[in-house]
This record gives sequence, structure tokens and C-alpha cells, in this order.
Amino acid sequence: MAGIYLHIPFCKQACHYCDFHFSTSLGKRDELLKALHIELFLQKSYLGSQSIETIYFGGGTPSLLTAEVLQSLIDKIATYFQLSSDVEITLEANPDDLNAKKVREIKQTAINRLSIGIQSFFDADLRWMNRAHTAGEAEGSIKRVQDVGLENITIDLIYGYPLLSHEKWANTLSKAIQLQVPHISAYAMTVEPRTALASFIYRGKQQALDEAQSAAQFIQLMDGLEQADFEHYEISNFAKSGQYSKHNTNYWSGVSYLGIGPSAHSFNGQTRQWNVANNAQYLQAIDRKQIPAEIEILTQENQVNEYIMTSLRTSLGMDLMKIKQHFGERYLTTIKQELNRFLEKNWINIQEHVVTLSREGKLFADHVASELFVEDLKT
Repeated sequence: MAGIYLHIPFCKQACHYCDFHFSTSLGKRDELLKALHIELFLQKSYLGSQSIETIYFGGGTPSLLTAEVLQSLIDKIATYFQLSSDVEITLEANPDDLNAKKVREIKQTAINRLSIGIQSFFDADLRWMNRAHTAGEAEGSIKRVQDVGLENITIDLIYGYPLLSHEKWANTLSKAIQLQVPHISAYAMTVEPRTALASFIYRGKQQALDEAQSAAQFIQLMDGLEQADFEHYEISNFAKSGQYSKHNTNYWSGVSYLGIGPSAHSFNGQTRQWNVANNAQYLQAIDRKQIPAEIEILTQENQVNEYIMTSLRTSLGMDLMKIKQHFGERYLTTIKQELNRFLEKNWINIQEHVVTLSREGKLFADHVASELFVEDLKT
């Protein structure tokens, strides 16, 4: 099984915190859509004979595309790849795109899951982020999608920014629960280089982010959603039973995936590659029938560290026996030597041979993973 990700690099406007690759100019949209079709052909052998279990339209804002265009891309994928009978097809969508007409049109396509970029249910916060939608549109979009029977939805929320008091965050989580959303992805606000937010903070126009606030609101997040019977199955992801994201779960499990479009990444277990993050250069390469990607051949150390990083983020945890069986005793020995200090801090749990992060340890997930990374082990 494998997945396909399509990057649609267009947005109505730039969110102040976003560092994903996108353009607010739609002038090259038709040309780029044609290039996506061509790249699917050029990359048709990348995943071998594996069937496709998930398709994911990300961006950017793929909901800017018409339902007809989205379906044509799905049909093109089905031409070159074998789709599983229960393939999960996710569309990232902004609330302001999900009017009644658009929702009805999406329902007629093969898309069976929506990821809606809510971020906040407060107008002042949305304006601070420079989001294109309002709080009313956020709530309305969820209800419209549910009304037509598209119930497999997830929403994105953001916490840890200056405007968000603990009370407002509690109200946001309460609103999401009341709307009966089955899956929630929640991310701490981060300041990425070369974003508007980074510039505002550097020039003193915005308050710097507070790590203590983010930590406290992450704990609020865990408490609030777990009390509402959500399962915390990955650091940033919570779902009702049976509502996990197949696409993201496969990513954290090391399943192969193919990325199509400018800046899209691909992974097959042995190599990783990423397309150029420039629309013009991408179009020029595709016009020459070339894949505009850099390729990294993953060393055994790379593969071990990839497994450590992704597995520790999940509720399934890091299987020490899997490390021994797939990579060898020397890697297991090195990793086990580092585990004791995290046990002493109560940041991890070890049950049988599986390592998972404790509740407190989830606050330090990246740090724990990086400290367990192995380097240049010799045979």
C-alpha cells in the first residue's frame, strides 16, 4: 500500500505564519494543472506495483480548484496506479471556499474526506493570522459539509499565540466538540523564518510567542479532547474511535508515498526526494519531461532516525524489537543506553519492548527523539 500527495500551490492570500510553498497569483493555474497530469505520468513507476490506499490534496489551498478539476486529477491517478477499494481521498479546504454549491459539487466527486482549515472560531484571531475566512464561515462550513453527508472530516486548530487566552482556547475546543467533528489536528503556533510573523516580531510590531503558554494550552488540548472521548493517536492529532487519518497514519508508519507538484516530497523507504519549490522552474522542467527533484539516498542511520522520529510521535510507539530485526543489535544497544535518563524523568514508558511518550514526555517529543538519534555507527 502507498499514498499520493498532490501539492496545489495557490492561495487567496498569505497567512502571516505560513511558510508552505504557494502563490497568491493564479495566472499560471491552468498551466500548472496540466503539469500535474504530466508529472503523474512521469512518476508512474515510483511506487512500483503498490496499490494506492490514500490520495491527499494539500497546499496551498486546493479547494480553490473546481470539483471537475479535482476529479480529473483523481481519474488521472487511477489511470496510472491501482487504487484500493477503500481508498481515502482527502481535500484540504478553507471555510470561505465551502459555500453550499461547492459542497454539493465536492460530494459528487470521489473525495470522501475533508480537512478544513478552521484555525480559530474568533474573528479577531483570524484577522491577526490574516486568514481569508470569518468565524461565522468557519462554523457554517462544517455544518454545510455535514448536512450533505460528508461526515469524515477533520479540522485544523492553532494554539499558543498572543491573542489566545486559556479561556478562549477552552471555548474553541468546546465549539469543535459541540460541532461533532470526529478528528482534530491542533498545532502550536511557530515562528518560521521569512514569514510575515517573523518579520513583525523582529521589528517589535508583534509580541513574541510564549513557550509556557503553548505548553499549558497543549495540556488543555489533551485534557479537553480526551474527556470528550477523542484518542490522542499522534502528538498533534486526536480522533474518535475508527476515525484516524489513513494518509497521515501511513506517513508516521513509514509507508511509501509519492509527492506531485512544486515542493512536494516523496519517500519509498530507501530514498527521499523533493520537487523544486518554484512554480516557474517546476513548469520548465515538466515541459522538458523531467522530474524537478533532488534525491537523497537514505543511509541506515537515516532510516533508523526516521523511524525513531515518526514512531515516537504516535500512540503505537517505538518498537525496540523492530529496530533490532530491521537494523541490527548495535542500533538497539545504542538507543537503549539513552533511554534510562528519560525513564528517570518519567518522559517515556516502556511496556514489553515498546517505548511510548508519557503525558509529560509529549511536551518534549522532538527533544527526546533527537537525543535518541544514532550517528555513524560502524559495522
